[in-house]
Amino acid sequence: MSPETLPSPALSSSEEKRLRNIRNIGIMAHIDAGKTTVTERILYITGITHKIGEVHDGEATMDYMEDERARGITITSAATQCDWKDTRINLIDTPGHVDFTVEVERSLRVLDGAVAVFDGVAGVEAQSETVWRQADRYGVPRICFINKLDRTGADFDRAFDSIINRLQCNAVRMQIPLGIEKDFYGLVDLLEEKAWRFTDEDGPGMEEMEIPEDVKELVAKRRAEMIENLVEVDDDMVERFLEGESFTVEELRAVTRRATLEGHAVPVLCGSALHDKGVHPLLDAVIAYLPDPIDAGALIGHDPKDPEIEVRRHANSEEPMSALAFKTIADPNGDLTFVRVYSGILRRGDAVLNPRTRKKERVGRLMFMHANDRLAVDEVHAGDICAAVGLKQTITGDTICDDKNPVVLESMTFPEAVISMSIEPKSTGDRDKLSDLLGKLHREDPSFRVITDPETDETVISGMGELHLEIVTTRIGRDYKIPVNVGAPRVAYRQTINAEKDIEGKQVKQTGGSGQFAVANIKFRPWDLDGETNTNFVNSIKGGVIPAQYIPAVGKGIEESAKSGGRLGWPIVGIEAELHYGKSHDVDSSELAFFLAAQRAFREALDNNFTVLEPVMKLTVQVPEEFLGDVIGDLNTRRVNIADMTMDGQIREVNGTVPIAEMFSYAGTLRGMTQGRGSFSMEPAGYEAVPAYVQETLVKDRLA
Repeated sequence: MSPETLPSPALSSSEEKRLRNIRNIGIMAHIDAGKTTVTERILYITGITHKIGEVHDGEATMDYMEDERARGITITSAATQCDWKDTRINLIDTPGHVDFTVEVERSLRVLDGAVAVFDGVAGVEAQSETVWRQADRYGVPRICFINKLDRTGADFDRAFDSIINRLQCNAVRMQIPLGIEKDFYGLVDLLEEKAWRFTDEDGPGMEEMEIPEDVKELVAKRRAEMIENLVEVDDDMVERFLEGESFTVEELRAVTRRATLEGHAVPVLCGSALHDKGVHPLLDAVIAYLPDPIDAGALIGHDPKDPEIEVRRHANSEEPMSALAFKTIADPNGDLTFVRVYSGILRRGDAVLNPRTRKKERVGRLMFMHANDRLAVDEVHAGDICAAVGLKQTITGDTICDDKNPVVLESMTFPEAVISMSIEPKSTGDRDKLSDLLGKLHREDPSFRVITDPETDETVISGMGELHLEIVTTRIGRDYKIPVNVGAPRVAYRQTINAEKDIEGKQVKQTGGSGQFAVANIKFRPWDLDGETNTNFVNSIKGGVIPAQYIPAVGKGIEESAKSGGRLGWPIVGIEAELHYGKSHDVDSSELAFFLAAQRAFREALDNNFTVLEPVMKLTVQVPEEFLGDVIGDLNTRRVNIADMTMDGQIREVNGTVPIAEMFSYAGTLRGMTQGRGSFSMEPAGYEAVPAYVQETLVKDRLA
């Protein structure tokens, strides 16, 4: 029986109950919105920790790396488990800094739901939009938590409106705050029509109270809005709503869950995690509205031998085992591979198949993780997230499965690196150690790349930003005791073609005996840079003027030329190459000859017909009004394209795009201009052509 026709075993009542009581969720947000603080409060409330770790004190449980504690930011996603009202919550705290967006990407790939945290003062910020789009891409249902409402300048309604306007989603208020800023003292649950006052007592930290008279009218208005938005997923409830009927709390809770799971609505809650305000209702909402593994539905993969054959795996321990590796951590006692088990049971000692390598690997140990602490277990079931030791050839995005019932699950894609720098050990004796370590670090972090420059023989590392590479090089020296020298940061430029050219590429060489003969006529033209950015090869040969066996060599020659980047060495993108005519020789033609002919054609097509592309970032700068002039003046020198400016009290927000090449060391410059009161954030916005005067300088420097 083929894999796609395997019947799905019936779900036993005990297995269904187990799966219904699991939530695999992530906490995601812009940097400093309070993700890790929310996680720390959840761990404390659920009894996993007995002391609340504060991010600002460098004692957060989930920020266990030395760099995380020193900088007060999350760098790597950390997994943990906790229990709330008989439900197991597998929770991943993800980074908010753009340089570590790959951590969010691979976490969202294996999570069933997410909590998006927003700063009650700033609302939706640049990285908020990035992680939201990542969640959209994987179809992850989510709820929102507007945090820090006790801060000066907090405004729940403004933050709520920013979710609707900037994220283009159907956000639905489930609560409204009582008081604001330093007077934030409670909240109203719109679904249950109950008011709660925050207390300093142990337990839920809230006590029920009467809904204050001055907000009763607002509560009625917001509750009607909530119901109207939620019932749209149920025709019968829409009809009842239009007829003025009321709904029970149970009906509203059920329709909220349905609307959330279907992606129709995003429930919005409020609070202040730092002072344990609103975290208990947030936990209740995670269980009430976010999906369990059964809700997430069957996972669709394909047969390793035939990608056209669809294979489904259901959340059921009785099905064949399938799991996805989504993170690797180098460890002296054996690399840890984090896996999400989608079906079946993964046991310690199992031999599992990796369809990518077509090899079996043995699972040495299995562990449930709590940040950097580990709990050894003998087996994990469908719906669980764990770490395995012993999977030496398995990397991020690989499937591991039962070898008798193989499947390849959808992997994940990672953004291209935008910053590079050279690196070398201070001692030549450390060269091999550094090479091995860089390979391990790439296994840990797929957005970290390592190449050897063919011209200079330098080792070049690439990443998502200055901070990304700074963290990597610091770890190499401090944690692995390999002192290194690093070069100045370099931008990951690209090239593309300007106009169409029809080139005849020839490789004709006669040296006595068999020679080389190939003629390839190729039209090179600009290709869609807004979509795919690779080189597209089109075969339009008719009548067999070039034998079929040589045509792949032409495509390979074009592909290799694009990667090598010609005389400038920057990868060439956005080109379509159409092979439409050519000539061959019965004796002297070969795959190598056509490969070389294609490369000659490519070089000629690019000659004086190229544009340099540079990575551009979406930029948000927030500064006090008094420093705006100096900041704008500085931004204008950095080729910033300012899109708009907004004002919130005395804080100005400048939004636009900027080449990343102009933003090196900007953090220090901004601090100096604003007495430490300015802040900025960036996120990738693609590639754009550099101005002619910049290209002239870049080419001159590159060829010097």
